[in-house]
Amino acid sequence: MTQYVIIGDGISGSSAAETLREEDPESSITVITDEGEALYNRILIKEHAKGKLPEAPISIHDEEWYEERDIHLSLNTHVTSVDTDAKTIHTHAGDDISYDKLLIATGGTPTQLPVDNSDADGIHHFWTFQDARKIRESAEAADRAVIVGAGLLGIDFAAVCGSQGVEGKYLMRGDRWWRYALSEDGAEIMHEGMREKGVEPVFDSGVDHFETDDDGHVTAAVDPNGDRYACDFAGVAIGLTFNTEYLRGAGIKQNNGIVVDEYMQTNVDDVYAAGDITRFYDVLLGEQAQNGSWGSAKEQGRIAAVNMAADDEAEAFQWVSSYSITHFDFPFLSFGHPTLGDDHAERRYSDTEWRRIAFKDGKVVGGVLIGDLSPQSKLKQLMREQRIVADQKEVLLEESVDLDELAPSQEQ
Repeated sequence: MTQYVIIGDGISGSSAAETLREEDPESSITVITDEGEALYNRILIKEHAKGKLPEAPISIHDEEWYEERDIHLSLNTHVTSVDTDAKTIHTHAGDDISYDKLLIATGGTPTQLPVDNSDADGIHHFWTFQDARKIRESAEAADRAVIVGAGLLGIDFAAVCGSQGVEGKYLMRGDRWWRYALSEDGAEIMHEGMREKGVEPVFDSGVDHFETDDDGHVTAAVDPNGDRYACDFAGVAIGLTFNTEYLRGAGIKQNNGIVVDEYMQTNVDDVYAAGDITRFYDVLLGEQAQNGSWGSAKEQGRIAAVNMAADDEAEAFQWVSSYSITHFDFPFLSFGHPTLGDDHAERRYSDTEWRRIAFKDGKVVGGVLIGDLSPQSKLKQLMREQRIVADQKEVLLEESVDLDELAPSQEQ
């Protein structure tokens, strides 16, 4: 009987456990997590923090779900080290857990700002359900907020401020929000959306240090220009630090994440990885890539499990991810790798409609849609087909994209 061990119970770990039970009904499956609750919906926790959603719909699996599938779930368990030679996992409680095949799906933890008082009361990071509970409670009692981190996670804090009636200042290091994927035209639509929520973008800023009161609660953020922004709530979203400390000495190759091939296999036999923590070989891009979307993590967990249960690697990970934001009066969606590529095309259609498509070697590798999301399926299809279309930008920027208008794909 094969012994599978999964470290991490996010969507990738849970997806893998479910798939392993289907693929190998007689096996032993153990899921280890340092969290105190089973899988929940990380997408919906932001709605809870905004005060829009009670706790009940956010939970995806209760402990009975694992029992019904004969999957052993170990909550509140910290893995301290992994011995890949002996195929043994060591935990904080002194337990040794043996495995035949191991999946690492521990994701990351929010990176803390390397400035004075960044651990003060009232300064929050947004990752776990527990974080969302604290953010909701803190925001309900706050009047003024500061947000740091001009990316996809930071904007969730802006939405929380808007929903909770907190006046916010959004401190950004560059001249616009998500400047690696958006031009000024696209970013300005997002800035207006923030302003309508009562959150003011502040450009060429950031945080030099936080100030606190005698009780250790945050009272202000001071930026590198010396400007002071009073606050009793701060949200920090400057990226993830991957949870890999326990892998020291395990011989697993890392490069700002765990390096895996298209089968989710690491460089160590019988060790796989899935989810945020991976730097995976993207077969559509033709290079190593990273992606933190829910759908991507779920599919990576499934692919890893299929290959763990197979005698040979059976299925490659091929996925066009997408990430949507629904906080404003207009929708927002990014897909693929919008910050990569060697060429792009973009157009603004109205005050709340904008499109940008990124190309690499003539092929679509990602994009951003604001206001009108209808072209997404066609653009994703082009990305999957790896057609060379960068020479036909006008067709792709038509308000209604018609793939039949594209010239036939040339032999490559």
